[in-house]
Amino acid sequence: CSSLAGSMLLEVFLVLGAVIIYFLVSKKKEETLPFKEGWWGKGQKPVAEGDTTIRPFKVETTEEELSARFTEPLENSCFQYGINSAYLRKVVSYWKNQFNWKKQVEVLNKYPQFKTKIQGIDIHFVHVKPPRLPEGQSAKPLLMVHGWPGSFYEFYKIIPLLTDPASHGLSDEHVFEVICPSIPGYGFSEAPHKKDFNSVSAASIFYELMLRLGFNEFYAQGGDWGWLICTNLAQIAPNHMKGLHLNLASVTNMGFIQLLSILLGRYLPGLFGFQDEDVRRMFPFLKKGLYRILSESGYAHIQATKPDTVG
Repeated sequence: CSSLAGSMLLEVFLVLGAVIIYFLVSKKKEETLPFKEGWWGKGQKPVAEGDTTIRPFKVETTEEELSARFTEPLENSCFQYGINSAYLRKVVSYWKNQFNWKKQVEVLNKYPQFKTKIQGIDIHFVHVKPPRLPEGQSAKPLLMVHGWPGSFYEFYKIIPLLTDPASHGLSDEHVFEVICPSIPGYGFSEAPHKKDFNSVSAASIFYELMLRLGFNEFYAQGGDWGWLICTNLAQIAPNHMKGLHLNLASVTNMGFIQLLSILLGRYLPGLFGFQDEDVRRMFPFLKKGLYRILSESGYAHIQATKPDTVG
């Protein structure tokens, strides 16, 4: 009993001691801050004393301000804080006054386009068949998936090289039948109406699309989000995909060697197979790697967490 009482007493003292230490350490100290003299107006601070008058103010506005108002960008800020409003004016002016939508519609309709409902939403796709085939040869079905911020139009210049290579001075050993869908929510594909639609969902829809078009076996090409959708598709239907080509690849496994290359690669590049250009791009790693990612990936974070805000 005495040992039990002693241990209980010790616990009480330890808890009291911890509480006292906490209050001593966390006790709010009164701090004074120095007055900070600054100049936040336009241009350089004038030598002469500025206007110090106090003027009456009344809220007023004009139709011009209500119809289109751009805030001025911070001086010398470029795009460090996001979109630069001076540049935004040019973009808005181009779309309002110069862009020829009627001409673009003609360009878009250059290739046959279709829609089909899969899993409850309309899926848009371009489907281009070869104009001619060498005797005894069949076309290879090729699914091409775009990314963000892109569309099926990304592939318009390469489609003729794939479907009619001989007419462009290329070998006709491989002739493709090209299918370019719009990712749901992009272009002319209907957006999902339910939450939790992801790259696996898109891959599943495109798998159904290829089967509906009669392709039990096919090839796929993806870049940007297309790389992940097509990779997912290869994992969903490995026996149906005959080949996968990606122009973006994500390496996520970080092992001991990779960590060591970050720490020592600047000083021993040959040990890790780094070339001069690799060293130039990677180091100093904190500045060019971590800090750059943190300062330039705001768009990715807001789209990953609050996509409707951007939309």
